[in-house]
Amino acid sequence: MAKSAIQKITLNQAENIPFDKLFLSQRNVRRIKNGVSVEDLADDIARRGLLQSLNVRPELKDGEETGRYEVPAGGRRFSALQLLVKRKEMAKTASTPCIVNRSAVTSMEDDSLAENVHRENLHPLDQFRAFKALRDQGLGVEEIAARYLVSVNTVNHRLKLTEVSPELLALYEKGEIKLEQLNVFAISPDHKRQEQVWKRVAGTNMEDAYYIRRLLTETTVRSDDRRAVYVGAEAYEAAGGVVLRDLVEPDHGSWFQDAALLEQLVFDKLKVDAEAVRADGWKWVEAALSFSYGHTSGMRRVYAEPAEMTDEEIARYDAVKAEYDALDAEYAEMEDADEAIEDKLEQLSAELSVFDDRPSVYPPALKAIAGAFITLAANGKLQVDAGFVRPEDEPQVESDNAEDADGEEIDERHEDDDDAGSVVVNGRPVNGASETAEEAEDEGIKPLPERLVFDLTAQKTLALRNVLAGDVDIAFVAVLHALVLQVFYRFAKDSCLELTLVSNNFGQVQGLAETPWAKEIAERHEAWDRDMPDSPDLWNFLLGLDEASRKALFAHCASLSLNAVVEPWNKRPGALAHADALAATLGFDMVEAGWSPTVDNYLGRVTKARIVQAVREARGEDSAQLIEHMKKDIMAREAARLLVDSGWLPEPLRLEVDDIAAEAVDASSGDMSDEAALAGDSAELPAFLAESVDDQPESLAAAE
Repeated sequence: MAKSAIQKITLNQAENIPFDKLFLSQRNVRRIKNGVSVEDLADDIARRGLLQSLNVRPELKDGEETGRYEVPAGGRRFSALQLLVKRKEMAKTASTPCIVNRSAVTSMEDDSLAENVHRENLHPLDQFRAFKALRDQGLGVEEIAARYLVSVNTVNHRLKLTEVSPELLALYEKGEIKLEQLNVFAISPDHKRQEQVWKRVAGTNMEDAYYIRRLLTETTVRSDDRRAVYVGAEAYEAAGGVVLRDLVEPDHGSWFQDAALLEQLVFDKLKVDAEAVRADGWKWVEAALSFSYGHTSGMRRVYAEPAEMTDEEIARYDAVKAEYDALDAEYAEMEDADEAIEDKLEQLSAELSVFDDRPSVYPPALKAIAGAFITLAANGKLQVDAGFVRPEDEPQVESDNAEDADGEEIDERHEDDDDAGSVVVNGRPVNGASETAEEAEDEGIKPLPERLVFDLTAQKTLALRNVLAGDVDIAFVAVLHALVLQVFYRFAKDSCLELTLVSNNFGQVQGLAETPWAKEIAERHEAWDRDMPDSPDLWNFLLGLDEASRKALFAHCASLSLNAVVEPWNKRPGALAHADALAATLGFDMVEAGWSPTVDNYLGRVTKARIVQAVREARGEDSAQLIEHMKKDIMAREAARLLVDSGWLPEPLRLEVDDIAAEAVDASSGDMSDEAALAGDSAELPAFLAESVDDQPESLAAAE
């Protein structure tokens, strides 16, 4: 039996139809404006012509064609052509390419829907490559952006994506890499490194953009790091450095690739800045990226003072002050306000403020014995702390007694048997010669025997102790005087009280100087230090303070002696117990003081088991299980997020009452239902982690 012939289809024919013979059909299914505007489309047609024909149907009347054509599909193109006719950029009778559909099998609505639905959007990668081809043909980024109605940043973004490893672009084309991940890979220009990172994360639950970015930038320096801010991207790139930029975070997402080069540029610039400070007259200058907490310990601090006024300035100041006082007194007696007088008083007050706010300077004599520390502040600005005098640079006080290099009196005793009886008073050796020893009488009155002086002054000491014990206010000042000498003057020995204050600076703890507590202590200390007189005048200065200031200064000095550090080689159970008791009395709590667990201060420095334990104690078993499967760095980061505002503290920071409460929570946690734990403090994980747990599929991200 012969096979029946397959019927061949006939395609709709293209015809050129005068534009004035066309009219827009009301049966077009597109009703909502979306995408490029008609005005923009008209501009594009004027530039390149009509790329796609209109889909039209003949108008029928009594079954016969009238010579006019209805446009059910391509309505936006038709409207754009209408606009060109209106703007007289196209003749209304211009031949218009059209596909004429005379079939009765489909309706006009069917044709319009098919044209809009059956089309397939351009794959983002094809658009990226097309932009690159246009740039290679000589079009500028601005022109490409204008032609395709996108921003310049969008064009740059898409051109940057074409520079990702071809191997990764092929995976993106297959849908095996998301656009979010591709954006991150564009940070690094090293294709080999990009491929290494993808092989490391592919097929794991660590494919999120954050982790990929971290791997690509693990040996780099962020652009907001103080070193990068200090040097600047322009100087770094001029020296041959490469800046990696994040396509998603163009303002803050960039990294300096060559950390070693950056460090060298920092040191070179610090040397130049240090030399500029040194040229200002300081005896010495030390420069470093950072100094340990307490690096100025043992040094005296001197401060700048307002520059002295010249005779002319003094005369002018006195004249302005007198005029201001006279006018102010006159105005005070007036019943009605006078705007002219008020303006004059304001003018005089501003002139007086200029005198009061004149710049402070260091006298050359102080600069000759003092120095400065130069470092980088957290914001990358140069920080100069000047006016520190080292002990060896302190001016030597002349004395009638011969002194050795350490300031101790030279022992000029004869080497006889009486030397064995010497004693030490206030750190100074005293000859123990016997009163009964016969000595040759010289002409004149001989000094009293040293042993007699010792006995007499011992009696004076006991009597003075007795009187001091009866005056609590003066005793307070005397103790404060001794403490202030040790805190602010270090090497002054001007107190008769044999009190010792030990203040450990804990300089070995990294980052301690940047804590809010260290900064507050430093600010308070500097404020007091500026008010301190020379050590011989300190006693009268303390007596002149009001009671509140005196107590505040006492508390500051006493606080610097507190030490609650746990050291394996220095067991101090009594002292540590007293520290907890003191904290309880003060109502002290590390959470209220502002401490919270972070990757740097705790979570990144303990084992994974400790991290999970912390989350379990703070947020419950369900939250702990959510992070158990993670690698340590990601686990630490997510644990820090989960522990925010939880009030959780590691054992060394808890007080005794905290430990009791924690034990109570542990004891009761077994009675909690899973639902209660989940509905309680359990925190929600970010989307990418939730997806890794729930194994939910994701659709390919859009190009925009």
